[in-house]
Amino acid sequence: MLKKILQNNLTTAVVCFIGAMYIRLVRWTGRWRIEGEDIPESFCKAGKPFILSFWHGRLMMMPYCWREADLTVVLTSSHRDGRLVSRMVKHFNIDAVEGSTNKGGAQATRRLIKMLREGGIAGITPDGPRGPRMRVSEGIVALARLSGAPIVPAAYSASRGRNLGSWDRFLLALPFSRGVYLWGNPIEVPRDADAAMLEAKRIEIEDTMNALTDRADAMMGRPRVEPAPPPAATDPA
Repeated sequence: MLKKILQNNLTTAVVCFIGAMYIRLVRWTGRWRIEGEDIPESFCKAGKPFILSFWHGRLMMMPYCWREADLTVVLTSSHRDGRLVSRMVKHFNIDAVEGSTNKGGAQATRRLIKMLREGGIAGITPDGPRGPRMRVSEGIVALARLSGAPIVPAAYSASRGRNLGSWDRFLLALPFSRGVYLWGNPIEVPRDADAAMLEAKRIEIEDTMNALTDRADAMMGRPRVEPAPPPAATDPA
């Protein structure tokens, strides 16, 4: 069905408009609060860039992750669902860069580095576009090292909603929910980091993001979403 929708530009535009209006409805009818909002605000006031990192399954309500939200761009996949997201976020004055920080994503990575060095803010789902769920890929760590911008993790949860059966257990928040956004402390990746330090940073980001998600869900009385099993280690032999 998604493939058929995206084959028609008018249908795609209507679906994205309805989706954006639904997100606004959930935000306007709910009671949402933000913890740690001073973290992104301090970057914005100082004109400093950062990389906002959140799970693919918590993408829906991120346009409202802080009151003075000023995301410059969000990285979306070039798959069909990524193109749908890229058109939807434009309703929130957020641009999209299609691509990946991993396979075949050199052009997207260069665009993000340029934007971050100019003081922009990038939103990235480090387990996207296809998982494994709630596992950080190496791409976001490399982007932070190359750009010099810190990674700031965030998560949200809602009291009324449903975790879909998709690979990412996407949280579909419902109107008239209580909701909470949680921000974590910035994580710096040194430019001269070796392979061991890069892996340690990757694990730190992943653990922090999962802890924030677990805490947000617990605060809203939601069951914990289990991360997917970690990818099997590659045998160098």
